[in-house]
Amino acid sequence: ALAPRCGWVRPGLEQRLAVPAVVSPATARPYAAAAKAGKKEAQRSRQEKVKEKPLPRRRLLMSKPVDDVYLTWLYRRPSYQLEQAVGMLKRFQELDFTHPKQFVYINVFLDMALQKKKKVDPFSSAVTLPHRFTDEVNKVLVFTENEKEAEVAREHGAAIVGGVELIKWILEDEIQADFYVAVPAIMPKLIPLRSKLKRKYPSTRRNSLGSDIPKMLQFFRECHEYTVQDESIIKTRVARLDMPTEHIIANLEAIIHDICTFKPSNFDPIVRRLVIRSSTSEGLLLNLDGILPQVEEVEGKEEDAADEDQQKPVQESVST
Repeated sequence: ALAPRCGWVRPGLEQRLAVPAVVSPATARPYAAAAKAGKKEAQRSRQEKVKEKPLPRRRLLMSKPVDDVYLTWLYRRPSYQLEQAVGMLKRFQELDFTHPKQFVYINVFLDMALQKKKKVDPFSSAVTLPHRFTDEVNKVLVFTENEKEAEVAREHGAAIVGGVELIKWILEDEIQADFYVAVPAIMPKLIPLRSKLKRKYPSTRRNSLGSDIPKMLQFFRECHEYTVQDESIIKTRVARLDMPTEHIIANLEAIIHDICTFKPSNFDPIVRRLVIRSSTSEGLLLNLDGILPQVEEVEGKEEDAADEDQQKPVQESVST
């Protein structure tokens, strides 16, 4: 299109037509760099103004409302005594016409901090409740190669009994159980299961390794298990709402006392906040006075006890 009609081409014109022109960004947008720098300066000045601006003062919460209708965010969350809270849950069920045999739950918020930025590792535990609230029985597997011990285990309700032949089926998830117990003689042969079973691996710390098979079976078939979730929260059932108030309180205290054993007594209590609720009710914040176990202080022995607690592994009773 640029060549003359006569058919000749001016020397050098072919090269100029074949090679496209390259335009630098600076040439195309001469003010882009300056605009970008100005934008950064404006953003930096806005951030400095935000930092210099004093934070708004948070309004102090009032302790107790004087009317039946009030704005909840203007008042502190009320806390209740344990017996009072259980009575309120029972009253809620009557007013709402919900199922009377619904479960009662607790949410336990934990303080896992120790000294020098250390903390209690998340744990799980099992405890025997003074008052059973369900007919469910845990499935327990017993490791033993002794025929007499195997027969005793079957007589006392073991769901599965066997020796090393069970290892393959457990690794392939063909056999599963709620708890695994074993006698000392077979433990060297169960090492391949350590990484598979993890916290459920038989251990003296969990009382799942021993020679008294009937005692271990009785405990693990009826025990109540709980686990720390999200690093510092325990959510678990404790009773049924139709149970007597004193039975609900006894079960709750048994679990709380077991939780408190996972942190040395010379530190702040591990239970920081405790909420109780039923399946259909709101959560009620509990007053911890009278619920947490009392720590006895002996003059002249407090420092020795503190040293012993520091030397003692924090996870001594943790299932590993």
